[in-house]
Amino acid sequence: MIKVKKNRKDNREFKQLKEQLIGTRQVVKHTKIGNLWTHESAVRKKLKQLSQMDGRSIKGFDNLVMDYRELLDEISQRLLADYNEKNQTQFDFEEIIQEYEAEYLSSGILTALVSSHIPSLMAEAFQTHFPHNPKDEYPEARALKRKVYLHLGQTNTGKTYQAIQRLKQSTNGIYLAPLRILALEIFERLNEEGISCDLLTGEEEVLIEGANHQSSTIEKLNLNETYEVAVIDEIQMIGDSQRGAAWTRALLGLRCPEIHLCGALNSKEVLVEILKDCGDDYEIIEYIRQVPLEIVKEPFKLSDAQVGDAFILFSKRKVLELAKFYRESGIKASVIYGDLPPEVRKMQYHEFIDHENIILVSTDAIGMGVNLPIRRIIFMNLQKFDGEEERWLTSQEVKQIAGRAGRKGLYEVGYVCAYGKGYSFLKEKIEMEDPLIEEVVMGPSEAILEIEGLPLKEKLALWSTTTIELEWYRKMDIRDYILILDKIRKYQLSEHDQWSIMKLPIDVHNEEIIATLLAYIENYFIQDQDELPKPYQKEESLRTLETYYQKVNLYYSFCKNFDIPFDLDWVYEERLRVSERINEFLVNGKY
Repeated sequence: MIKVKKNRKDNREFKQLKEQLIGTRQVVKHTKIGNLWTHESAVRKKLKQLSQMDGRSIKGFDNLVMDYRELLDEISQRLLADYNEKNQTQFDFEEIIQEYEAEYLSSGILTALVSSHIPSLMAEAFQTHFPHNPKDEYPEARALKRKVYLHLGQTNTGKTYQAIQRLKQSTNGIYLAPLRILALEIFERLNEEGISCDLLTGEEEVLIEGANHQSSTIEKLNLNETYEVAVIDEIQMIGDSQRGAAWTRALLGLRCPEIHLCGALNSKEVLVEILKDCGDDYEIIEYIRQVPLEIVKEPFKLSDAQVGDAFILFSKRKVLELAKFYRESGIKASVIYGDLPPEVRKMQYHEFIDHENIILVSTDAIGMGVNLPIRRIIFMNLQKFDGEEERWLTSQEVKQIAGRAGRKGLYEVGYVCAYGKGYSFLKEKIEMEDPLIEEVVMGPSEAILEIEGLPLKEKLALWSTTTIELEWYRKMDIRDYILILDKIRKYQLSEHDQWSIMKLPIDVHNEEIIATLLAYIENYFIQDQDELPKPYQKEESLRTLETYYQKVNLYYSFCKNFDIPFDLDWVYEERLRVSERINEFLVNGKY
């Protein structure tokens, strides 16, 4: 029976991949060079999906693999030609992939190009320097006797609440969040309850006198500290290609005798394998919903909006369009999407909670957010662009969002429905078992800086191509790191400075933000200025305000990373001012 289900799943995925090929070809054909990296990564991802179906006797399998490989080659040749033109080089595509095909398929043409210049002796030294098992990169954590509690279950089942109760009882502890707004929520909650707690994220550092607890975004975890209790939230993110390495680093490296992992049930098996390998004791606590979730069969009509409805779309443009539609119909909506500063999200949340706005229009940003009084989740779309491709929602994504419906003591049943013909899709995704997370994502550690004889970019390429013997780990895609290092190469910075810049929390595909970053590098490292110029705002619109907010964050992060004196009060005041202006735009419907 399991084999039959697997074959059905493979055939369904194969059909989707076949249907997507034509559209992807057309998009690639009309895409400018600067945006091709996203498509290059997406096509490699599809080839990996197909490789997992090899040997399953699917009709047309070999032809589809060949078609996707030809498309990847076409994209990569354009990227290499652009690289050659900008760097006045003459690298040959066929020569590179002939010897470095594995690197090409796993991490792309740029990584393969870098790998082609790495001496074989250096590769051997590199393998000798790093432990074969990732857990052994953290000897201090391995020396501890750790007990790990796995709080696993669906959204809105009290997993994090129970873990936080234990954190509050400790004399010293840390909460690690996937989002700044969640770190802020726990920071405020603990301090309100009389437990002094610091806040540490990529955008701020709030130190409370006498605090022994910390609420932090997971990327800011200091592994040199020892904690009595640690809580890692949304542990299923450990399998995420972009950010999963931060969760793996925390799980393997935390110096803490009592660790609580909160997240989805499909992460259980891979977590247990890793904990056994680490020699940690563990206990599994599974949670079920106390408020039932009901899937509504009738398609949703736009005229049927009610108090407590949350509408889910998968682009900022669509969110703002729907909010405008309802506003013009006399229904006020709170608006949430990824680009919104946390301060604005908080304002919008409160306007929904206080019934100033009776509905919520959001992207899937609410899937990992503050618990809200939502009666019904309405999926306006069932496909999303994930940064690489337009695809159908996974069962885990549907459950994560749908699980926000219902709230004990207010809405004793949570409802979920779709706009259009989505009932069967939602029913299948909610009732099916989530595919297991089979691999966690590994990122490079700072130990790479200790190796001499190669530039950082080449060392990262070599790191990405060395194999891990254990089947439950995979290397992260280092493409964005390579892109940043390539852009800053002309400044000839030290490796430690390159590493710090590479790790800054910025959108590497936003040209305005990259231009600001390069200006700061020029100011500080080349012109040797003691202070950086504050960013300034040219015009005022929703888009420019959001970009300006990111520039203020970059100003803060750059100064903080390199110990450059800066006006902290101005940063906080400016963030608040911009957040309030963005909120005014949303409240007044100026989209």
